[in-house]
Amino acid sequence: MVDAYKEAVARLSPELYRRFVTALEVGKWPDGSALEPHQREHVMQAVIAYGELNLPREERIGYIDKGHKAGDLCDEEPLKWSE
Repeated sequence: MVDAYKEAVARLSPELYRRFVTALEVGKWPDGSALEPHQREHVMQAVIAYGELNLPREERIGYIDKGHKAGDLCDEEPLKWSE
């Protein structure tokens, strides 16, 4: 990440970050105007970068909780096929 961009993203307020996320979710700015494709791209990059710099992994956009495996087997008993 370029230092100037990184610094600009680091200065985003949490409120502005939330507005960016909402704009991405609904496709509109708070004033109701449409989020243009080039704006969507830039806002998405800023949201991802903000998350990388300021949020724990589980709170970032796109985080998928993969859970954990309880043991060596996924099921307690083996799968039985019936005919």
